[in-house]
Amino acid sequence: MNNSEPIIQVKNLVAKYSEKTILDDISVDINRGEITVILGSSGCGKTTLMKNILQLQRPASGQIKVFGYDLTQIDEMDYQAIIRRIGVLFQNGALLNSVDIFDNISIPIEQHTKLPKEIIKKIIEVKLHLVNLSHAIYLNPSELSGGMRKRAALARAIALDPDILFCDEPSAGLDPLTSASLDELIINLKKQLNMTVVVVTHELASIHRIADKIIFLDSGKLLFYGSLKEAKKSGIEQIDTFFKVGSF
Repeated sequence: MNNSEPIIQVKNLVAKYSEKTILDDISVDINRGEITVILGSSGCGKTTLMKNILQLQRPASGQIKVFGYDLTQIDEMDYQAIIRRIGVLFQNGALLNSVDIFDNISIPIEQHTKLPKEIIKKIIEVKLHLVNLSHAIYLNPSELSGGMRKRAALARAIALDPDILFCDEPSAGLDPLTSASLDELIINLKKQLNMTVVVVTHELASIHRIADKIIFLDSGKLLFYGSLKEAKKSGIEQIDTFFKVGSF
């Protein structure tokens, strides 16, 4: 794809659960190299939008292009090639408690490559170093604090040097200092690995720290897309309330 083109293009997306419409006619472009934050009130469709982009949920209608490829039209082999270039930090980390951090991070590498064990070990060591967690390589998730588990999950999400990193509520359950540290880490990794980052969150402090652009959803509709500064000057009632009250 042309590097000047949006890395993610969503056109006229409709998403449903059974007969209930969750997202209605969403069209938005996400630019390469930016941190785009998806926000809005509870139940507005933030996570549903992320799931549809990743094809974890199939759209009812509309088009989703990633790297210029229409994900609603490609076959399974092409989809797997694209998904290899995408990392996901799930809300709860989604680490396997039955194995140590080394084995957790090795999963995507072993699934998508045929690298020898010594190279896999080196990759894991490098990724854990990037998230300041080198000492935890052979610890189990239960031995880590909440913030450390999020960083371990982040190391797994970047194991294959993704072009795009999705983060679903990365600060959920963390204290303010740990949340700020994780935000700073995401910003630094974006720069170091030249990633595009898409974050679903409702945390006001995180939004102010990391957002280059925001997608504001309201009752399944796209209410605003643009910079944080533009959003706060938009005069849109729901956005003004969100940033004033911060109670969603």
